[in-house]
Amino acid sequence: MASKILAKEIKGSLTTGQRAKSKIVNLKTWGNILWKIARVVLLIGLSYVILQPFIVKISYAFMSDQDIMDNTVKWIPKNPTMEHIDKVIRDGKYYECLKNTISISVMSGIVQMLICTMIGYGFAKFKFKGSKLLFMLVIFTMIIPPQTVMISMFMQFRFFDVQVLPFLPGPFELLQKAGAIEKMPNLLNSVWPTVILSVFGIGFKNGLYIFMMRQFFKGVPDELEEASYVDGSGTFRTFFRVILPLSLPMMVTVFLFAFSWTWTDTFYSSMFYTNNFPVLANMVFNFSNVMVGGHLQGGMDAQVTINTAAMLVILPLVLFYCFAQKALIQGVERSGITG
Repeated sequence: MASKILAKEIKGSLTTGQRAKSKIVNLKTWGNILWKIARVVLLIGLSYVILQPFIVKISYAFMSDQDIMDNTVKWIPKNPTMEHIDKVIRDGKYYECLKNTISISVMSGIVQMLICTMIGYGFAKFKFKGSKLLFMLVIFTMIIPPQTVMISMFMQFRFFDVQVLPFLPGPFELLQKAGAIEKMPNLLNSVWPTVILSVFGIGFKNGLYIFMMRQFFKGVPDELEEASYVDGSGTFRTFFRVILPLSLPMMVTVFLFAFSWTWTDTFYSSMFYTNNFPVLANMVFNFSNVMVGGHLQGGMDAQVTINTAAMLVILPLVLFYCFAQKALIQGVERSGITG
């Protein structure tokens, strides 16, 4: 009773302006609550759309033939089995594919990270004649479809030669004509095609990595370099001792992008590698049968095997991302391409 009397006295003591202000505060509070609820619902919906295909692949990988044909089974198998996973590991040479893919992705990622860092630093900090034209050509590589150079690139590594000028024969061609070697070197089914392309800055997505590093170095103060020059350091010493330590988060991001995209790349994998050098990207296609009448030969079992193979391909990437997501997010934020 006393509390009600006290509440009435407090309410009566409030002025009209204070009551209106109190109502506005209450409306803002309820508005914030409703917005938080709507945001959570939206995030849950987007997460479901993104994660649903992965959940289906994982579910089907553990389903037996009875579960696949049973319409009552949706996501949780009644008779779980490892049969499809064992088939992919055994028939797809999964561990050999995994070893080859790791070697290609790691070497390509490291080389692209170093080369794109140096090129991006040059575009950001040095002004020379033709720099804008060269950078425009770098951006142009992001636009041109790689299929336009597929045949020439394949022939280059199938009959590899170091050709400085297009109208002069290369050293391997001269050795072949002299009878020193029987045939031109074949670099297919090895890690060398992706490594060589990365060294010369024309690897997979290299234009994007150069752009990212350039945007990052644009934000580095020029005073740091000027102070290093005053202390007697040259260009290379300044780069390796001052600039490079500052760019480690961005370099890690470039490595993660290069590693992930090389891992799942199907264009270069189908062009450079065959069953003699199996990789994970080609393993999925090896399980695909010929399309007949719009359906895969082998029926549902073939589709489940393909889904299982795809799941085993992306599983190492998912585990890798769980440990590297902090470095990836920091690098993207510092790159200046997020707006």
